[in-house]
Amino acid sequence: MVRTIRKNHNGAFKAKVALEAVKGEKTPAQLSSEFGVHANQIGQWRKQLLKELPTLFANRRSTHEKFQDPQLQSEQYAPARDSYAQTVI
Repeated sequence: MVRTIRKNHNGAFKAKVALEAVKGEKTPAQLSSEFGVHANQIGQWRKQLLKELPTLFANRRSTHEKFQDPQLQSEQYAPARDSYAQTVI
């Protein structure tokens, strides 16, 4: 009996395959033969991509601001404010 080693795909590969599936230029069978992954697996990765895509850009600002010190934040943007004030005047 021959044992088959289970393939572990990294996130970049999964993303590449899922993006190709979302594009819709090729059928799942074509993608399956191109990438060597079962069509059902491609469908699962596509579903996961479409499900998690809206959360990619949501609430980034609020979580980023939680961890910043207000004093550091004002010092960080001071040069930008000064250069903006000079260009506006």
